[in-house]
Amino acid sequence: MQISHRLETRLKSSWPSGLVMVSLLALFPIPAGAETARWTIDQDHSAIEFRVAHMVVSKTSGRFTDYQGFIEMDTDTKTLKSIEATIKAGSIDTNHDKRDAHLRNADFLDVERFPTMTYKLSQYQKQGDTYTIIGDLTLRGVTKQVTLSATFNGVTKDPWGNTRAGFSADGTLNRKDFGMVWNKVLDSGGLVVGDEVHIHLDIECIKAQTS
Repeated sequence: MQISHRLETRLKSSWPSGLVMVSLLALFPIPAGAETARWTIDQDHSAIEFRVAHMVVSKTSGRFTDYQGFIEMDTDTKTLKSIEATIKAGSIDTNHDKRDAHLRNADFLDVERFPTMTYKLSQYQKQGDTYTIIGDLTLRGVTKQVTLSATFNGVTKDPWGNTRAGFSADGTLNRKDFGMVWNKVLDSGGLVVGDEVHIHLDIECIKAQTS
């Protein structure tokens, strides 16, 4: 419905301005605002994994097992407000005790000096259910921007009445950017450990209860 210029002029001349505004709002109601909720990461149903080249010919995979974080998001409009995560560096697990001990020492994560790493949303772009997320990763006391290509997988109710949301994301970082420069040269000329680390996330979150 549209109000003609002539009718609008007559309304303004015969009604107090406040009544004109009320009438226009009745004809053209303003949509309700977006509802942003906090979604807490469920560590029991999530995974933070990585993969890096080993001796050129293969990949070594690992994960972190101790972390916490949240996503603030309106799942109806699919808009993000914030993302924050804290990961215990010492929880690294590559299914090899000797290698994990090396990854925890000063050559790599240096967990005694830097027990945690953090990631915080800086900005993002959205296209449908796909997001390009740029965030600040702080690792070994160094903060660099890391970009993730993420997908919102939807919302569901579990049998216990919780509302859950799922997300997947992939990205890469260069470990040397964070001071992890250790390596050895193979007889073939290649390196024992690759510089580029591929990150894969499968995150399940529970919507925080409102009071």
